[in-house]
Amino acid sequence: MEQAVYWILRCQQRVLVFPGRETEVFFPAGLPSAFADLATAVPVGEWLGRPCRAAEVECFPDLPGGEATPLRAVFALAGGEAFAVAGRATQLLDWQANHRFCGGCGTPTLRLDGELAMRCPACGRLAYPRISPAAMVLVRAGRRLLLARSPRFEPGVYSALAGFVEPGETLEQCVVREVREEVGVEIANLRYFASQPWPFPDSLMIAFLADYAGGAIVPQPGEIEAADWFTPETLPLLPDPVSIARRLIEAALDEIETAAKAAP
Repeated sequence: MEQAVYWILRCQQRVLVFPGRETEVFFPAGLPSAFADLATAVPVGEWLGRPCRAAEVECFPDLPGGEATPLRAVFALAGGEAFAVAGRATQLLDWQANHRFCGGCGTPTLRLDGELAMRCPACGRLAYPRISPAAMVLVRAGRRLLLARSPRFEPGVYSALAGFVEPGETLEQCVVREVREEVGVEIANLRYFASQPWPFPDSLMIAFLADYAGGAIVPQPGEIEAADWFTPETLPLLPDPVSIARRLIEAALDEIETAAKAAP
């Protein structure tokens, strides 16, 4: 007998949600046969205590109140937990679509039962979901924060520095290298802040705080459009609240405010 589950349905890079409803019915729920073939649906885990699956569909079912929504908008509509579930779903759908054929011999792959892996029936090669680690760091000099903007950012937005970890590199080495390459600055007192899965498309962001240790800001051509020091009173536009970059910056601002209140 089929069990009713929650569904993350995706079509043309949008997910189906019900923004006007309560959180517990934010994603559509129903029997597998009503939405997708279980053979191609991906298990995502649970949403509010009920199994959750994800599926790529050619068109969304006609359900009253349902809207096709960009993944980023899920955070503002239903919060971080819903965004995390939808993000995991989209990453797994991308992984399944990108590993339909074996990377070794080209044979069509099959998904393993009970495990997130695509298996080649010819040579046995396994393909697991890809995660690309990226290190982020907010450099601080007293009350000043070093923020930069990439040409890929929305106009006017500045953020912390970040870059992907290279083969054979530790997170700490990545942070030092990225800061040096992108703005020509040296850092010290590196300390871990938090991490966040970032499904655009498959990153794991690992965020740090660091102290300025020397050097003049020299933006890297092609990578950094502008970089500068900012005080709490002169902040530019910041990243969306959905990102760990925004949380990192706000945590540093809280530290600065706390220190100012404690000062004699």
